[in-house]
Amino acid sequence: MTGAMAGHDTNEHPHGADRLCEAGDRVYSRAVRQGRVPRDDAEAVPCLVELALLHPDPDDMGQLVPTSPLEVMTRLLRSVDAEVSASQARVGTAVAAVGWYAGLDGGRVQPPAESTAIRVLDGLQRIRAAMDEATETCTKEVLAVQPGGIRREDELREGLHRGLEMRRRGVRMRDLYTHVARHGQGLHNYMELMGDAAEARTLDEVVERLIVFDRVVAFIPANVDRTMALEIRHPALVEYLVTVFERLWRLAVPLTAPLPSTGIEGITHRERSIAALLAEGHQDAVIAERLGISVRTCRAHIARLSETLGAASRTQLGVRIAQAGLDGPPRSGTDGELLPAVSTTPVSESPTGR
Repeated sequence: MTGAMAGHDTNEHPHGADRLCEAGDRVYSRAVRQGRVPRDDAEAVPCLVELALLHPDPDDMGQLVPTSPLEVMTRLLRSVDAEVSASQARVGTAVAAVGWYAGLDGGRVQPPAESTAIRVLDGLQRIRAAMDEATETCTKEVLAVQPGGIRREDELREGLHRGLEMRRRGVRMRDLYTHVARHGQGLHNYMELMGDAAEARTLDEVVERLIVFDRVVAFIPANVDRTMALEIRHPALVEYLVTVFERLWRLAVPLTAPLPSTGIEGITHRERSIAALLAEGHQDAVIAERLGISVRTCRAHIARLSETLGAASRTQLGVRIAQAGLDGPPRSGTDGELLPAVSTTPVSESPTGR
């Protein structure tokens, strides 16, 4: 089968995984048969690492383990499909080549989608099934980040029976939301029903959705519309996600506590958050998404912010935001109190600065 994936008779390796050079063919074949090869054996064929056909063994960095032939086939087919109009015959070549390698392992190397520390869940049904399984086996703790705005009643009802069942088993739950979620009575009702088994805190903005069960398995979205997800069981990755959660948790405000004052009369906490994001140069739609509000609500706050600060244009609003210290953390005076806001009386110049 050496010729099946060979495509060059030079000492260089300008090829893809479907046309391995003779040297690469030999090393990868041996890796699939034996399960791994010494890193030194692959020095002469850097193409195998560059093409992700071999990767370091986490348990022994001096060894390289092969990527599953079936995973290679999936990767190749995606690439080949884009080129099918130009080279229809290449699809058959790729399938035949990888199929030959798949037979070398005797079934020992399993497809990574079901056996590795990161599993891709494609489709809402599969995501729900994996989440249900993790929920049923959870015994200690659930950490969750819930972006967006006010929680919908149907979402809360759907999660209530799971939450109550976990509470019965002694599972503790901690949830992070945006400040906007405070305005939904459904969330307060949900937390009251959960009692001391659940605790919620809020922030101006949070990271993308994250759920961690027992610090063993985590779920994060894998695409924008959340129809795909990653199930992560790699200890280092799970620990990293838990660390992110814990740091956000320390910065968050308990749901039962009032939001801190902005220190500037007439400026609400949300308007301060909007001002800071405006100072960073973000557009209205981006600000709205990050804070979990609608674009229309965001623009209404910007208009009120402009009126309060006496700004007649977006450019002038940016200046006013900086003058008022709304472009960053609250500034303090020597006595530890917040500095007073600058005058919001409109200046005499026009919006253009002339």
